[in-house]
Amino acid sequence: MEQSRRGGQPTLRDVAERAGVSAMTASRVLRDDPQVLPATRERVRAAAAALGYRPNEVARSLRLGRGTGLVGLVVTNLANPFYSRLALGVDSVLVQDGLKTVIGNTGQDPHAERELVADLVARRVDGIIAVPAGADQRHLAAAAAEGVPVVLASRPPEGFAADCVLVDDFGGAHAATARLLERGHRRIGFLGSPPAVHTGTERLRGYAAALADAGLTADTRLIRQGQTEPREATRAATELLALPEAPTALFCSNNRNTIGVFRAIRAHRAAGEAEVALAGFDDFELADALGLPLTLVAYDSDELGRAAGRLLASRVRAGGSPTPPRHLVLPTSLVEYGG
Repeated sequence: MEQSRRGGQPTLRDVAERAGVSAMTASRVLRDDPQVLPATRERVRAAAAALGYRPNEVARSLRLGRGTGLVGLVVTNLANPFYSRLALGVDSVLVQDGLKTVIGNTGQDPHAERELVADLVARRVDGIIAVPAGADQRHLAAAAAEGVPVVLASRPPEGFAADCVLVDDFGGAHAATARLLERGHRRIGFLGSPPAVHTGTERLRGYAAALADAGLTADTRLIRQGQTEPREATRAATELLALPEAPTALFCSNNRNTIGVFRAIRAHRAAGEAEVALAGFDDFELADALGLPLTLVAYDSDELGRAAGRLLASRVRAGGSPTPPRHLVLPTSLVEYGG
């Protein structure tokens, strides 16, 4: 591909100069204007191909009063496979409407999230699908107020009205904890994400409610929150298992915690200590190959993304027509691995 004489990517003016026509004529050819003479059309197209010229579709759409065709997907941790499945689900729906997904990772940092959302709005995206890092969502509310459709996934809107798709976090955690109780466990530890994360607090609430239903009170000494990576969960679980009255079972509020806790239980087992039961939220690949009895709360993370994509696509097609916000909740089920 040849570069522009002015440096950088070839421009429409470069194409026109190479073909020996005006920029207006080159533009008409590239817009498939049927009134341009065939010989001129061939010359311009040959020049564009030789230069590797590609029109700026974003700028063109804006000139024509249309959107950019881009949708921002804001997530908290791309290292978590949940978000890759979510993104695939979103993209599989949006592509049907001619929309392309741009993914941004916040690393659970609210400041980074605010900066990312502001940048997406400045770039005139057609909409934003976000998994917020915390309860302060004023930046998302501001984007919605500027006319950018906003859909939240996995966490509900706070302080403004917006479409959202949630998982039955409370119900899934309640069911998994109840399963451990049915198996005779009474000291059940909890390991989860930071308290500011909606999914973590709802899953903690489901855990505590299941204990209450069994006539038990959640023991704060057995609760660890704030782990976002497996190594942090391994350390937290090792601390719990070293307590004088250690838990006989552990419930994890997400897959990153479950993976880390599995490593702690495996080391505990290798040291000849008593067996510890494990349950967690989020199914994940190779869960069936861990060689440890494992109860997981499963749901369709691809469908979570597809549902969010459908909600946003319908908002984009509606062009800002006011309709009440829609809230969807995906069901969960329990999956048993390892016998």
